[in-house]
Amino acid sequence: MKNSIAIRLALMFAAAALMGFALVGGALHHVLSRELARHQQEQIDARLEDMSYMLQHGRATNLGERIQEKLETLSAADTRTRSWMWSADPAYRYGDDMPQVADTGKQGSMEVPVGAPPHRVRMRVRAETMPATELRPEVRFMAGVDLEPFSNTVRTFETALALLTLAGTALAAGLGYWIARIGLQPVQRLSADAQRVGPDNRAQRLQLPALPHELADLGGSFNAALDRLDAAYRQLETFNDDVAHELRTPLANLIGQTQVALARQRNAAELQEVLQSNLEELERLRAIVADMLFLARAEQGVRAHGLVASSIAQEVGKTVEFLDLLLDEAGMTVQVEGDAVAPIETSLFRRALTNLLQNAIQHSRPGASVLVRIGAHDRAAEVSFSNPSAPISHEQLPRLFDRFYRVDTSRRNSGENHGLGLSIVKAVAVMHHGNVFARSKDGMTTVGFSVAMDA
Repeated sequence: MKNSIAIRLALMFAAAALMGFALVGGALHHVLSRELARHQQEQIDARLEDMSYMLQHGRATNLGERIQEKLETLSAADTRTRSWMWSADPAYRYGDDMPQVADTGKQGSMEVPVGAPPHRVRMRVRAETMPATELRPEVRFMAGVDLEPFSNTVRTFETALALLTLAGTALAAGLGYWIARIGLQPVQRLSADAQRVGPDNRAQRLQLPALPHELADLGGSFNAALDRLDAAYRQLETFNDDVAHELRTPLANLIGQTQVALARQRNAAELQEVLQSNLEELERLRAIVADMLFLARAEQGVRAHGLVASSIAQEVGKTVEFLDLLLDEAGMTVQVEGDAVAPIETSLFRRALTNLLQNAIQHSRPGASVLVRIGAHDRAAEVSFSNPSAPISHEQLPRLFDRFYRVDTSRRNSGENHGLGLSIVKAVAVMHHGNVFARSKDGMTTVGFSVAMDA
């Protein structure tokens, strides 16, 4: 479950909700604190203004007593706001011992002894001094607001905010998990479709119309991968069948000839003839195995090495000279057009040229001419062999380079070749960062390959 996408999304929703609640709660806490502080300040200012007004505008007769009575009335009406007044004249004194507060006109919080017996209460206070006049002495007065009710309000708010934040976060996590489970249902359907794919049901594919847009590309890529695997599987099946057919004939020949030789007494000449025939079949088997090992090595990503910048026309000339005897027997000629220089591994390149020329000889009528064209295109050197032959369908052209594939199935198991020549040409091209191509038009078949001109 630790790798569950639904749980991860739920935790992300919860984290986002927690951050949102924290930001909003912090802002509300700040606003509440500011408003409570402003309310405290207004209460203190109102009490000080009342005391200042009475001292400045009250009648001189019994002024101190009237102020004391007024303060008693105000204190009874608002027990959270307290007042102090002190003067050298006892008539202008009110409240318990007056706290020592600097006469700055600013508010501050402090612990003040209140009541009898006195207990300390934290209050916000402010003090002012009225200078003496002809009618009264100098008077110092102070007002304070008990902070405990406000502190209780803030604590209650903080507790409620914390509980609501936890509840909201838990709710967001639960809803997030539920939403994620619903949103991931297409993934579950995708998984169910994928589980139905198997060796006995290779045609099964993901149902793309049922997938949301975000998963459509993934589904398409998965189906494409299944198509490639299916093609590789079919190719492997065909390859196994072809290998069995290719090896069956020489093995049958070896067994049959050996059984015939052992059926009765043979003289030395007859045994030598049997051994010579067996050797030819063994040589053919060795060639098949060697070519298959080469193709397997090429399919593992091995690249050509020891590259040497060479003239392709010169390499074609050497190949023609090497197969001169076959050309003479078929009465065929070779024409070479163009040239290009490319970095090649000489032995591999000559092997590909030899296979292409042999292919042209085998599939041309006697006396025909093979045209070899050499050129460069898009930083790649190309060489092609064109010879007159029977038309090849467009469906068959891409398969010419498949292992053991033959257009003319009647030539299967012939002793002249074993169907790996053009596959080796393709492998050599890939090892040189190139590609292969084949065309059939107007009675001419062209087969060739390219190699990169950049080492």
